[in-house]
Amino acid sequence: MDDTKYWVWLTMVFGVGSRRIWDTVNIYGDAEDTCTALVSGGSGLSLTQAEKRNIESVSLEQAQSYIERCAGKGIGVVGYSSREYPPQLRNIFNPPAVLHYKGNISCLTGTRTITAVGTRTPSGYGADAAYKICRQLAAEGFVIVSGFAVGTDIAAHMAAADCRRPTACILGCGLDLNYPKPNMRFREKILESDGVFVSEYPPGTEPHFSNFPKRNRILAALGRITLVFEASSKSGSLITANMAADCGRDVFVLPPADIFGNAYTGNIALLRDGAQPLYGTSEVIDCFSIGGTIDAEVRADRYSGMGGIRRSSASYEDEDSSIDMVKETGKSVRRRHKAEKPDVPQNEEIQLQEEKIEVPAILDDPSLTEVQRKICQALATEKLHIEVLAAQLEADPAELMTEMTELEILGAVRQLPGKSFELL
Repeated sequence: MDDTKYWVWLTMVFGVGSRRIWDTVNIYGDAEDTCTALVSGGSGLSLTQAEKRNIESVSLEQAQSYIERCAGKGIGVVGYSSREYPPQLRNIFNPPAVLHYKGNISCLTGTRTITAVGTRTPSGYGADAAYKICRQLAAEGFVIVSGFAVGTDIAAHMAAADCRRPTACILGCGLDLNYPKPNMRFREKILESDGVFVSEYPPGTEPHFSNFPKRNRILAALGRITLVFEASSKSGSLITANMAADCGRDVFVLPPADIFGNAYTGNIALLRDGAQPLYGTSEVIDCFSIGGTIDAEVRADRYSGMGGIRRSSASYEDEDSSIDMVKETGKSVRRRHKAEKPDVPQNEEIQLQEEKIEVPAILDDPSLTEVQRKICQALATEKLHIEVLAAQLEADPAELMTEMTELEILGAVRQLPGKSFELL
């Protein structure tokens, strides 16, 4: 029985990515029994007033209607216990209860998956290495997983799509959004190559900056090995690499082209902490040798059905966003085998935001859109509210917010209370 609607209901009650879902499911064993217990008032948890209101107001009919609305947009929905749910995610901390997808989600099950990450502004060396290595691996039948960002991510995705191989794009926003805009021209080619777009977030969810560190746990777990091509000391790629290691994944890192440059400080740190140097594809392919641990995992995922519900309440800290769907109308990177909470900074989002990039470097960055360039110029002398900035640039505030998110990720701007922004 497909009980996706029960997982959707739980997400409506507790919020996308909420650990409270697992606090309850761990008591009752499956999603349907958990829903029944919560509705009947038999939960063993101390519920907040907001959770109680959601339990009373959200119905299974609403959950089913949500699934049908997504289908109308060409978006599939799978719950944790669905056969289509990627098995690599079932044993991570706080696995997504619900996944949304466009394309061939089965390319992630029972296949040799590799996560590729790196900076949004790679050097020629880093971008070339990402494309060549990922293309060779894709041609060998590996599925490349990445975050569909500009720079390293899209180089990895297109390396697979260019040889007509599937690739998985893990987003930090709703699948119906045109984000990031520079990469939208590649979407159809990826889908035509039997690839897939995946997000834990419901349609309409804006690409808020805080979504991306949370998205990284999915990115890290889906690949059975992680490749880091180019990363500074505050890159989000380091978070993904450490999460991957804590999932028991091997991490390979491209040797830096310049040991004195800031662009490769993250690579150096990972290599010092035990990551394996990435010299080509042979070492990566060897990890998947027949009879090895990873090969056994791939075969088990390919031929086994749904496993039992996880029984651990351990999870990442999250910010509950209750009933969002209703509104939609570590330092060591050596291979680890013991499940434990990744050693990632508690204030990882703040650390990412505090990465300072000199204004001249940003303005000279060829990857910036013309609108982003104008934003940086406008913020060069003063802090501005989004509405004021939109008026100055004669732009739509909603569209401008998408550009601001890109600039936040690049470390060029920072959002202040009240939707004001400043240049870093």
